[in-house]
Amino acid sequence: MRKLVIIPTYNEKENISAMISKVFSLEEAFEMLVIDDGSPDGTAAIVRERQQEFPGRLHLLERSGKQGLGTAYLTGFRWGLEHGFDYICEMDCDFSHNPDDLVRLSRTAAEGYDVVVGSRYVQGVNVVNWPMSRLLMSYFASVYVRLVTRMPLRDATAGFVCYSRRALETMDLDAVRMKGYGFQIEMKYTAWRLGLKLKEVSIIFVERREGVSKMSGGIFREAFFGVLGLPLRKIRRKAAR
Repeated sequence: MRKLVIIPTYNEKENISAMISKVFSLEEAFEMLVIDDGSPDGTAAIVRERQQEFPGRLHLLERSGKQGLGTAYLTGFRWGLEHGFDYICEMDCDFSHNPDDLVRLSRTAAEGYDVVVGSRYVQGVNVVNWPMSRLLMSYFASVYVRLVTRMPLRDATAGFVCYSRRALETMDLDAVRMKGYGFQIEMKYTAWRLGLKLKEVSIIFVERREGVSKMSGGIFREAFFGVLGLPLRKIRRKAAR
């Protein structure tokens, strides 16, 4: 089973090299696709240099300018499907997601689940070093999503997820509208509405130590108002080829 981890980057030179080393040291084999949105700090150059160490396993797509988290992942999903991967994971570059958990997520997916979510809230609250204001915003955002959509997930906004090939081939990726962190909610909601099997796996989320968070008020507003429209949206399966 071929496994891919997608990591979008923008100004992550403090983290990217260490992340590459960590992922390729895991007990199970993953390939990595870095999607860099024209980082002015030279993130892509670091990836190109490290590609010499991991030929055929470390991949890089460079885009011009910041185009949004959602579009990066959608680009990565399509790339992963085209290149024959069985499981495609998404995670942040800043070590807030522990790369060791990639093994647990992919193994759970191999048990027959279509979408496996690395969840901060499925067993209590497992977040380290966040200010109380951000923790409350994140926690109650997931509560809000459950109330509006009735989707039975404790951490609907999570960005550490493993998708099966079947899941991504079933969903109409062209119909995904939200581009920021609302994208994470929309993907899970679409999978749930299509009857795919979702599973939450408890993780510990640690605030980044290096670099700057990409969260903004605009991203939050898109997610807040976008969720209101999800129950009214017709969910389509991907058209058969």
